[in-house]
Amino acid sequence: MNKAYREVEQHMRETSAIGSAAGLVGWDQETMMPPKAAGSRAEQSAALAGVIHEKIVDPAIGRALKSLSKNPKDMSEAEKVCVREWLRDYMRAVKVPTELVQEIARVTTLAHEAWIRARKTSDFKVFAPWLEKIMRLTRKEAEHIGYEEHPYDALLDHYEPGMTVRQLDPVIAALQRGLAPIAKRLIGSKERPDTSLLRRRYPEADQEAICREVIKLMGLDMDAARLDRSAHPFCCGIAPTDVRITTRFDERWLPQALYGVIHESGHALYEQGLPEKSFGTPLAEGVSHGIHESQSRLWENLIGRGLPFVRLIHPMLKKRFPSQLSGVSARDLYRALGRVKSTPIRVEADEVTYNLHIALRYKLEKGLLVGKIKVRDLPGLWNEGMKELLGIKPRNDAEGVLQDTHWSQGLIGYFPTYLIGNLAAAQLWAAIRREVPCAEAMIARGKLSPVLEWLRTRIHRHGRRFSPAALIERATGESLNQRHFLDYIKTKYGGIYGIGEWTQAR
Repeated sequence: MNKAYREVEQHMRETSAIGSAAGLVGWDQETMMPPKAAGSRAEQSAALAGVIHEKIVDPAIGRALKSLSKNPKDMSEAEKVCVREWLRDYMRAVKVPTELVQEIARVTTLAHEAWIRARKTSDFKVFAPWLEKIMRLTRKEAEHIGYEEHPYDALLDHYEPGMTVRQLDPVIAALQRGLAPIAKRLIGSKERPDTSLLRRRYPEADQEAICREVIKLMGLDMDAARLDRSAHPFCCGIAPTDVRITTRFDERWLPQALYGVIHESGHALYEQGLPEKSFGTPLAEGVSHGIHESQSRLWENLIGRGLPFVRLIHPMLKKRFPSQLSGVSARDLYRALGRVKSTPIRVEADEVTYNLHIALRYKLEKGLLVGKIKVRDLPGLWNEGMKELLGIKPRNDAEGVLQDTHWSQGLIGYFPTYLIGNLAAAQLWAAIRREVPCAEAMIARGKLSPVLEWLRTRIHRHGRRFSPAALIERATGESLNQRHFLDYIKTKYGGIYGIGEWTQAR
C-alpha cells in the first residue's frame, strides 16, 4: 500500500464531497430557491468555490501528486489513472487565483438571476451588463490558464480535454457543409409530416406520469434520482446514488417535457453507471461533456425518436391521452416527431438543424472572447446568424439571444460539446446495432437493458480512465467522425420524407 497515495486520495475524496455539496446548492438555486435569496446564495457559492479551489491547489497535494507521478511504486493501474487525472486538474487549477474563482462564482450566481428576469421580460439590456462582467472574468481565466494559439482553447479543454479550436473549426465547418443542403431540401419539401397532433392539449400532470413511466423503462434507478422542474432542463450528478434531473412542461407541445426527460435521463444513466466504490476519484467522473452529451442524445434521438421506441410508448401515450391521440398511429407519431423545420429555439430543434444552432453559438463565443464582438451587438448578430443558417429571425430576445442559460453560468466553451455529443451518439448507435443482437426489435418490446448494459460496459464504467478520443475508439473501433451522423440523418429522414436515394445510400 502506498501511504502517500492514500493521503492524497483521502484529501481528494473530501474535496469531491464538498464539490457535491456545491452541486446541491446549484440544484437548489434552479429548483427550490426563493428569488430574494440570490444575494446570499451568491456569497455561499463564492465561499464554497473558494474552499474547493484551495483544497485542489494545496501545495502539499501538488508536491505529492508530482512525486507519485514520477515514482508510482506500489500503485495499481487504477491508482495511477487517478494520479494522472488529479495532477492534470491540479496543473490547470493552480494557475487560477482563488480570488478570481470566487469572483466568477459570485458574479455568475447573480448573473443567472438577472438572466431569468431578462428572459421573462425579453429584455437583453437587463442581462447585458452581467454578461460583460462574465466575459471580462472569463478572459482573465483563459489568460491565467494559458494557451498556445487561441484563448478559447483554455476554456474548451475544461469541457473536452485535448480539444482545440484548430481541431474543432474544420469539424464544425465540414458538418455545416454536409447538413446545409440536407436541411434545405427537407425544409423545402412538399412532404410535411403533420405535427398538429403534438400541439393538442396534454395536461401537465398526465405528461409527468408518462415521463416517470419512460424513466422506468430506460432503467433509471429512481431510488437514487429525482425529477423536478426548472426554467432550463438539466442533470446534476451529486453521486452515483444521488442524481437530480429536471424538465419543463408545455401543455401545448408534447415533446418538450417527454424528450427533455429522456435527454436528462440519458445523462443520469451515465452518472448512475459510474462505479460507486470509486466515488470521489476520477474513476467515478464523466470523461468529458461531449461524451456525457453523447449519452443523452443517444437516448433522446437515436433511441427515443426511433420507430421501435415510438412503437413502444405509443400505447402508453394513447392510454393516457385517448382523445388527443384518437386515430393516431405509431407511424403518425414517429413522422410528427421527425418533422424538420427551422425553429429559433435550440432545445426544440430537430436532429437535422440542431448542430447549426451550435455553430452559431460557437462563432459568437469565440468573437466575444477575443473582443471582436461586443456584448451590446449580440442580439443583432444572433438574429443575423439565425437568418443565414436557418432562414428565420427570432421574434424577440427571449426567443433569440436569451434562450440559453449557459452564458449566465459562465459556461463559455460548453456549447461545442453538444455537437461532439451528437457525432459520438451516432457512432455509438452504429456500434450497438452491429453488436447487440436484434437491438431495435428488443427496444420495441420494452427490453432496453441490453443497450444500457452495452453502454455500461463500453462507456460508463471507465470514468476518466481513457481520454475521450480513446474511449470512443475503444467502443466503436474507429476515431470520432461525422460519417455515421450524416449517414443516420440521410437514412432516417430519407425514409420519413420519401427520398429514395438517401435511404439506399446506406
